[in-house]
Amino acid sequence: MFASLHNRNFRLFFSAQIISVTGTWMQAIAQMWLVLHLTGSGFALGLTAALQFTPILLFGTFGGLVADRTDKRKLLIGTQSAAGVVALLLAGLTLSGVVQLWMVYGLAFALGMINTFDNPARQSFVSEMVGKAQLVNAVGLNSAVFTLARVIGPAIAGLLIALVGTGWCFLYNGLSYFPVVLALLLMRPRELHRGSPAPRAKGQIRAGLRYAWQSPELRFPLLLMLVVGALGLNFSVLFPLMARFVFQSGASTFGLLMSFLGAGAFIGALLSASRAKPTHRLLALAAGAFGLLLLGAAIAPSLPLEFAILVPTGVAMITFQATANSLLQINSDPSFRGRVMALYVIVFIGTTPIGGPIIGWVAQTYGARAGLALGGLATVIAAAIVLWALGHWRVGKVDRASSQVPAYQNSGSPQTALPMKS
Repeated sequence: MFASLHNRNFRLFFSAQIISVTGTWMQAIAQMWLVLHLTGSGFALGLTAALQFTPILLFGTFGGLVADRTDKRKLLIGTQSAAGVVALLLAGLTLSGVVQLWMVYGLAFALGMINTFDNPARQSFVSEMVGKAQLVNAVGLNSAVFTLARVIGPAIAGLLIALVGTGWCFLYNGLSYFPVVLALLLMRPRELHRGSPAPRAKGQIRAGLRYAWQSPELRFPLLLMLVVGALGLNFSVLFPLMARFVFQSGASTFGLLMSFLGAGAFIGALLSASRAKPTHRLLALAAGAFGLLLLGAAIAPSLPLEFAILVPTGVAMITFQATANSLLQINSDPSFRGRVMALYVIVFIGTTPIGGPIIGWVAQTYGARAGLALGGLATVIAAAIVLWALGHWRVGKVDRASSQVPAYQNSGSPQTALPMKS
């Protein structure tokens, strides 16, 4: 379960991420609660999320290309430093009492621009730190960090907001980026598993899109994540509304909702780290379970039952996410990995500008439960379609193998052809 931590570079990164991602979740909770305090509007919550993730949707593929062309470690030093500055600015505005909605919108957009380059570099940098042999384990542990922070961060944020306000959450997050920058500086570059950087040429973004679309191993996870990311993962929009208007409570309940979801996700991440090999069938089944549990959370009649349902919801959610991440990295050519992981980020969180306002409007018009139900239903339908498609893909793969015809022509890769991977 912890094999990849024997790698010094990954151990440094892993330790720093525990501190930093906790701050990221604290800021996410505090930012949404601040917007709700300023406006009382579900649509404003959706718009805030949309502004933060619109740059990823528009420019994410370019960010992936930059990651393929450059030294990812140096790129991450720059993006992590810039994200820390944005968080400290928001902290200063909030603690001084001058913060206004347009300022929150502007800084959310600025953070989105930074994440356009940070996310694909950070996702694909995992394979450079540990190599392909330990990639699945490292992705699982990386997910465990993310989900442990999902437990700790919202709980701390809810307590701090109730006691001293949102500004201190932003301050912690701004300071939490410094350990990550220090860890990146302390790494041994010679021990990284780097591939050759992608040379500058015309049409590289189109080549990356074509490469991902022509490979079913990449296409299925991306299409399923597109639906789940747009409609099923809008907890930062829905949970503040659930806390205030469904359960008639405040920021502490909001934090607890996120923490119970995160507790389940942490369990799921550890299970993913101990799994030998991800499969596309597991991907679809985890998505289907996540959708069904979202429907259960939408109709839970009491807060204790809601907490109980959110734990397995978190297990299914992170199993799906970690499996998708591992499948994409394992089945990607190193020269395209940055662009493939940029697509993962786009469909994972870059679709929020589309799904966030839709879910926010549904929640404001029909109630927060309806927003959860819409995400659950869409996820179940998408998972069923992918399971059906996987059955046909396996039949076609057997037919191709028996006729000894190459199953995949890698038109965008430096190599001439690659066989279909199992």
